[in-house]
Amino acid sequence: MNLKKCLAALLAAVLLLSAAGAAAQGITLRTISCFAGPDASDEIYVDILRRYEAETGNTVLDSSAASDETWKTSVLNEFAAGNEPDVLFFFAAGADSRPILSRVVPLEEINREYPEIRLPETEALREEDGLVYAVPVRGYWEGLYVHTDLFEQYGAPLPRDWDSLLEAIRIFRENGIIPIAVSLSDIPHYVAELAILACAGQEDQQARPKTLAEVPESWLEAMRVIRELAEAGAFADNAWATYDSAAMDVFLTKKAAMRLDGSWFATSIPPAWMNTMEVLPMPRRNGDGVSDCYIGGVSMGFYLTRRAWNSARRDAAVQLLSMLTAPENVARLGDTTLTGHLQASAEDMQEGRMMLSPLQDSMSKNAREVWLLECIPAVADGSMTAEQCWEKVMALAPFGK
Repeated sequence: MNLKKCLAALLAAVLLLSAAGAAAQGITLRTISCFAGPDASDEIYVDILRRYEAETGNTVLDSSAASDETWKTSVLNEFAAGNEPDVLFFFAAGADSRPILSRVVPLEEINREYPEIRLPETEALREEDGLVYAVPVRGYWEGLYVHTDLFEQYGAPLPRDWDSLLEAIRIFRENGIIPIAVSLSDIPHYVAELAILACAGQEDQQARPKTLAEVPESWLEAMRVIRELAEAGAFADNAWATYDSAAMDVFLTKKAAMRLDGSWFATSIPPAWMNTMEVLPMPRRNGDGVSDCYIGGVSMGFYLTRRAWNSARRDAAVQLLSMLTAPENVARLGDTTLTGHLQASAEDMQEGRMMLSPLQDSMSKNAREVWLLECIPAVADGSMTAEQCWEKVMALAPFGK
């Protein structure tokens, strides 16, 4: 055999060995989710991924991070750059999901090709085109968390109406306790949404105005409420500069008495505190008692991307999606592990009240970011009026033209 043939044979052998090695290593998939950081389900999520790897021989490269506006933008940027993952856990049936719908696969298409996995098409996640693209994992609600033991220690009334909320803020301020732990710099979302709920009834909250003149008066009042709370000393002095993770730590170390947050926050609460904590409906700004509505719904789910679907990774990606959305894993990822008084109060907060989707979920991305990250902090510190806030937001046609 001449030298050229020997080299050719050697090269062929190397290629065969490389191919065999690649086959032994399996397929590599990329995933992104927000099961990270303060979300107590992050370990469960990683455990599911590792079990998938062990059972299939495939590899999962995960890039999960805590959910905030930066994370949302980073995910959308990955899609815009054509670098989307194979499996994604992201927002659905709202402004956030619209930019990615052409790049993800409808569940009916997956079910048609893989009928054995029977992915559920949840009506709440149906998009404007009539299709469902995401498999939900957990529902959610938002409310006012309170340390009941701090209220007892300082003789503060539980905030079951607006006057008692302001009185509790005054008492805690005078005693060196931060009344409401919040970051106005990166996650002012709950302050914004629940201020609307404090002022608006169901009809106003669900309004989707096209012009500034159509903005409900209650939305203007809600912005004034945020300023009123700030002037009353409800927020920490550094609320405009701190991050939400730090604000959360302030509440969890009982340096703050209250926190506006969602049901996912409960996964960060030590079990021993479940009997000294409650979650309450938002007090009404005008009138007696608390709102007869609450913010909640199903807003996120698992997607399979077209990039995976149209590749040799399709079977592996579908198998991973099927495992992540299996009933037992949905139960694990969706379990907020509430017990005691906290569980009972969460049930009471929802019982007999109308569930409303967050206003921000209906907004365009640009308008939502302006409202939350520019207007809310400025309204709170008095450098922007309620009227200026909504003028700035409505100029961006948040609900379409």
